[in-house]
Amino acid sequence: MTHDAAPSDDAAGPGLAPEPVATTLAGLVPGTGPDGRPRPDAPLVAVTGVTGYVGGRLVPELLAAGYRVRAVARHPDRLRGRPWYDDVEVVEGDASDLDGIRAALTGTSVAYYLIHSLGTGRSFEQRDRRTALTFGQAAREAGVGRIVYLGGLHPEGEELSPHLASRTEVGEILLASGVPTTVLRAAVILGSGSASFEMMRYLTERLPAMTVPTWVDNRIQPIAVRDVLRYLVGSAAMPADVSRAFDIGGPDVLTYREMMQHYAEIAELRRRVIVGVPVLTPRLSSHWVSVVTPVPGGLARPLVESLVHEVVCDEHDVARYVPDPPDGLIGFDRAVRLALTRIREASVTTRWSSAAVPGAPSDPLPSDPDWAGGSLYVDERRVDVDASPAALWRVIEAVGGERGWFSWSLAWRVRGLLDRVVGGPGLRRGRRDPSRLRLDDAVDFWRVEALEPGRLLRLRAEMRLPGLAWLELRVEPSGRTHDDAGDGDGGHGDRDAWTKPPTVFAQRALFHPHGLAGQLYWWSVYPFHGVVFGGMQRNVARAAETAERARTDRTPNADGRP
Repeated sequence: MTHDAAPSDDAAGPGLAPEPVATTLAGLVPGTGPDGRPRPDAPLVAVTGVTGYVGGRLVPELLAAGYRVRAVARHPDRLRGRPWYDDVEVVEGDASDLDGIRAALTGTSVAYYLIHSLGTGRSFEQRDRRTALTFGQAAREAGVGRIVYLGGLHPEGEELSPHLASRTEVGEILLASGVPTTVLRAAVILGSGSASFEMMRYLTERLPAMTVPTWVDNRIQPIAVRDVLRYLVGSAAMPADVSRAFDIGGPDVLTYREMMQHYAEIAELRRRVIVGVPVLTPRLSSHWVSVVTPVPGGLARPLVESLVHEVVCDEHDVARYVPDPPDGLIGFDRAVRLALTRIREASVTTRWSSAAVPGAPSDPLPSDPDWAGGSLYVDERRVDVDASPAALWRVIEAVGGERGWFSWSLAWRVRGLLDRVVGGPGLRRGRRDPSRLRLDDAVDFWRVEALEPGRLLRLRAEMRLPGLAWLELRVEPSGRTHDDAGDGDGGHGDRDAWTKPPTVFAQRALFHPHGLAGQLYWWSVYPFHGVVFGGMQRNVARAAETAERARTDRTPNADGRP
């Protein structure tokens, strides 16, 4: 095992915002124009899986490398909050729809396939196989020059877990598609917000002593997400005659036990007591992981199953086409320090929860409450708040995660636990950022469906429910309703009303039941709405008023005195 010494900037500002990976790929990537943007004649690449953990980070790296990017998504509107949205071409496309994905890939030189059904339950193998076959055919018919796929590192000659076997099969399908293909096979990916990192982090932080399966002593070659992105970007320029799989890993080979002990040392925790026992199967281990960590069982199981094998690179041939960076690949300790720094500084750009929960409802809120979809139950509440709209919005935008839901916390915890028991995400997904939201962010067991900064936050439930549910939080000037509209100020009437108290906090909980079970669910929880939603409204209002008083107390008078 090698062990690199982390440079001093790992825990400080310079280490928090490293330069784009393209800075060490000079001569391999197109490079940007004088304005720092891709040139008009630069190669156009398509990226699928842009709402996911890796895809969301790959797009800005490709732009910095000088590639024009076409972001392919089933729901393009959900990308609007991304910082790179205005710099890319956004198109609608479903990788399982031949005509749609072929149209989305037409005109592109490289197509990134960052799709897999991790944690999606039964029949995922057939779905992955079908989607890969469709994508490969579409890429060939669209004239794509190369497919790049991120798969899983696995040992040869062993019986693989279903998820690892499926990812291996997807790589083989793409290699057989007739399009030159690069398959990058990685083991544990280390980075702020990655599922593998979060699993290791929470296990180590929450359990000073633990009994663990014997697989904790299997050797693993983890890789920093920054190095994964570098290989992905560099793969776009591989020669046309190269079509094969490559093992990718960092410079360190450790056991999972050693990884946890290294993490404990870096996080300044006491050395962990880790006792291996042979009776914990992957199924039992994944349940245990889902209890201790934010990672739900459906996602934890394939991660655990991949650790049953020793996953160490057999070759480093990728360096022939994507040379190692001058300072070498990022080692385990430095990767952990960088990840923890980003977490502390709330600078996590994507998380494992960035992608929607498989099977979760995705229907948007109907604009007309009497739409033909059937019953739509509404719990609506309004209250005047002695605070400015800005103060109220800051509180609203920070709901969930560590701050909680401003009401009966036990009820929220119980509801989250029940959701996890039945396979939902529960409350442990938390938030990407403690104080700022963007469209499609996960917030505990909700997802941001609509966001109008300073005015509206609408959350769509991704918990397991016999129906569809939304929670809508609005900021309105006092004396106006959300149906009012102005003529020349965006519907806000007197602009001064948006800078001074009082303000109206409007809150709506909506539920569209599915069948009798949905009807019974609504009426069984309705008696608790006064405590849960009423308490939430009161406490949000109080928090905003407290923030407003604090701001007013700090505001100096005309003579400069507070």
